[in-house]
Amino acid sequence: MKISYNWLKSLSNIDIDCSEASKLLTDCGLEVESVETYESIKGGLKGLVVGRVLTCEKHPDADKLSLTTVDIGTDSPLSIVCGAPNVAANQTVVVATVGTKIYPTNGEAFEIKKSKIRGAVSEGMLCAEDEIGLGSSHAGIMILSDKFNVGTKVSEVFEIENDSILEIGLTPNRGDAASHLGVARDLVAVLNCHKKTNSYNTNKIDKELLPEASGLNQVNITIKNTEACKRYAGLVITGITVAESPTWLQNRLKSIGLKPINNIVDITNFVLHELGQPLHAFDLDKISGKKIIVRNAKEGEGFVTLDGINRILSSEDIVIGDENEPLCLAGIFGGLKSGVSSQTNAIFLESAYFDASAIRKSSKKHGLKTDASFRFERGTDPELVVKALKRAATLITNIAGGVLSMNISDIYPEPLSPFKVAFSYKNCNDLIGNEIDKITIKDIITSIGIEIETEGSDGLLLKVPRYKSDVTREADVIEEVMRIYGYNQVEISKLIKYTAFNEPKNFDVALESKIGELLEGFGFSEMMNLSLSKENYYSETHHLVKIVNPLSNDLNVLRNNLLYSGLETIAYNINRKNTDLKLYEIGRAYTFNQSSETPYTEDKQLTMFCTGNLIRENSFQLSLSADFYYLKSVLSKLFEKCGVACNVSELSSNDNFIQGLEYSVNNKPIAVLAQISNKKLKEFDIHQSVFYARMNWMTLTKILSKQKVVFTEPSKFPSVKRDLALLINKAITYSEIEKLAFSVEKKFLKEVNLFDIYEGEKLGNKKSYAVSFTLLNTEATLTDKQIDAVMQKLIATYKDKLGAEIR
Repeated sequence: MKISYNWLKSLSNIDIDCSEASKLLTDCGLEVESVETYESIKGGLKGLVVGRVLTCEKHPDADKLSLTTVDIGTDSPLSIVCGAPNVAANQTVVVATVGTKIYPTNGEAFEIKKSKIRGAVSEGMLCAEDEIGLGSSHAGIMILSDKFNVGTKVSEVFEIENDSILEIGLTPNRGDAASHLGVARDLVAVLNCHKKTNSYNTNKIDKELLPEASGLNQVNITIKNTEACKRYAGLVITGITVAESPTWLQNRLKSIGLKPINNIVDITNFVLHELGQPLHAFDLDKISGKKIIVRNAKEGEGFVTLDGINRILSSEDIVIGDENEPLCLAGIFGGLKSGVSSQTNAIFLESAYFDASAIRKSSKKHGLKTDASFRFERGTDPELVVKALKRAATLITNIAGGVLSMNISDIYPEPLSPFKVAFSYKNCNDLIGNEIDKITIKDIITSIGIEIETEGSDGLLLKVPRYKSDVTREADVIEEVMRIYGYNQVEISKLIKYTAFNEPKNFDVALESKIGELLEGFGFSEMMNLSLSKENYYSETHHLVKIVNPLSNDLNVLRNNLLYSGLETIAYNINRKNTDLKLYEIGRAYTFNQSSETPYTEDKQLTMFCTGNLIRENSFQLSLSADFYYLKSVLSKLFEKCGVACNVSELSSNDNFIQGLEYSVNNKPIAVLAQISNKKLKEFDIHQSVFYARMNWMTLTKILSKQKVVFTEPSKFPSVKRDLALLINKAITYSEIEKLAFSVEKKFLKEVNLFDIYEGEKLGNKKSYAVSFTLLNTEATLTDKQIDAVMQKLIATYKDKLGAEIR
């Protein structure tokens, strides 16, 4: 949102420079993202002064040049050579002095220098209007009125606007600051608080007293949908002349990036950006039956907007219509048929208060983002409807002429009351963590437009105006106080408070820290992605939590898992040549189940991704690529550190995975390890293998919270590892191999691990598993005889029970 600092100052008695104002606004929550200089005429006519031609003679060596002496109010006149055909003595002219940089309407800027032209000294330049950016004429030099004094700055002769434009990153909850008046109100409040004074204030601009209407015209207003339109007001002005706006008004609009159209439209735009209340002017002669009806559109009804596009409306859209057809898409965009044109001589001027959600739905559906919808979506002030109407009507009659022929008709079926909030000084100081005196708090509250209804010894009953749509609770009021008081003014406590991680309530935080440190030790980097996701990622959408009013189609559901946001991050990095990645995230996932008593559930997950090279190619060794077994080792190490023993089974392939393992504890799934399928990678434009692990955080914490730490002394004797390559039927799972091993050998067998799988065309319906077995005798060193006996027992069992072949 662009804010003109000159405009801001015209609405208040602010006397500080723009840089200080920018800092104060940022501190109070209106972040100034940039400050730009605006000049209505490039260069601001700096260095140009009014001069008087004292003498004018023909140059002896050039027929088209004249030698002049010009008085610019200095001790001695300037000698200037001029080539304009209309130069003459006793003229009042525009003079560019030596050192002045001038900016022509067309062409590059150049600096005036003292020079010799055909042997004659020239100490400046007499200017034509196109040479200084004031127009396009080059017929001769500009001749000014004799009323201007010699030496006067030309920038004072013409209405030149030199301004600073603040770009404010307005957050969605700050509809109250979506105008110059709203920003001025906050800045005045901050200045009064910081300087401990009440001398700063905003100018009252609602004092306009409209003359009595002639009553020659009457427009009947009907509101059929009072939920979507809670207040609607309008008046009629006749006898207007539609023309260009005056320079000052054009400069105001141009400074904030708006293109002037005509005086009527410019005034409605001016009031919108000044007060934050959108207005719309209809050509009175184009309103059939002289009736205005606020209603829902008919399903499939066509409507041509001001941009010439025919839009098909739905029954959810709100329109302003006459007795025949829509005239305006309410709160968003006007219609082409009823718009103000150069032939318009009478207008119906409207001002309304629309429901924010109704306007947002229509705006999103039709892809229309306008200055009006921007404000209605954030919540406008119902009390500003008539004030803004008076402000605009006064400007129109002053600038475009005309008379009021219908007085204000204000339809307000159920007036909206201010929010009532009970406020405690003690709660305020406790929440802020700092003692602020009561007088300061009261001054802050009243300075931002909140009214004190009653006052007690330790609290206030407040009436919060409707334009502060996000201030409905005591905590919200405290936030407003803190915003104006300044977060930087809160003293840092001298006491250092430390929360012990070993307390039960902090168990989850401690575990998150422990696992995060472990993964970072493995070289993983943490990522933090949005909880919002794209519905198109999911094959089944009935279980998704959908956003009612999404910001975009790419962010229209809450993520059901952390897989897709992780792939987005990987794709983003790969596209920027960062291809070797080890990433993890601990975040929330959301599910909707309509048949459940609690349809909305929130789950916490840990996800890990690895792709590319683990070790980059160097002079000592070749690069080492990330693979399934690397991530398996990381997951195993996590479970080992947490003291969790898991059962492992194969995971069936699906659209997301091509191979994988599922981990469980007491038959409850706790983790998944898999390679992402090429089909899914193609959706994200990823052309390298990606390996993925997901852990159910809630299940893990539940297990660990009940777990008791048991110390086992490390064995004094070495363990022995033996491998077997088993050729088995494809239907046999790894979990069967593992279960059989422990059922056969319970004394010496400590660990079974799968480290390779091979499936080739030559094997037919069989596959080869490479399995390692770790043996340990805690009482003595294992002998070859004991080891061979165990392995022979395992081989015999696999052959007998599974039909395995030993390779």
